[in-house]
Amino acid sequence: MRLYKLERKQIIPAKIDDVWNFFSNPIKLNMITPPDLALNITSELPHEVFAGLLIIYTVRPFTGMKVKWVTEITHVERPYMFVDEQRFGPYRFWHHRHIFREVSEGTEAEDYVVYALRFDPFSRPINAIFVKRQLEYIFDYRREAIRKIFGVE
Repeated sequence: MRLYKLERKQIIPAKIDDVWNFFSNPIKLNMITPPDLALNITSELPHEVFAGLLIIYTVRPFTGMKVKWVTEITHVERPYMFVDEQRFGPYRFWHHRHIFREVSEGTEAEDYVVYALRFDPFSRPINAIFVKRQLEYIFDYRREAIRKIFGVE
């Protein structure tokens, strides 16, 4: 099984508690997800993640294809980190760590994603051609959405 990695960091000019309150609220996920993915959360959501929380949703990674995805919040260290892991969905393996650190400019938000695709090694070209680009697009969109939400110049 080949593991792939995606890492992103962003400085947000806000206090760590404010950044935590935004990111740890799963209801806000729609605000930082590209609209063309048609994210539809179907489970009831609290206003803050907790270990053991299951989030059930569908996405459309490309036109005409609707995918069900179930993630579990497996670790929470308020206000510094939480982890979501896929329990059911398009990936063979998905581990997404959200890390928050106080820095002089505000808060550094880091996304660290490790994933694997099904049908390895046959899926390796699919990752290079589609999946990696799609994830980069999603996280680029997220970066810009966060810039607007937190008023980053």
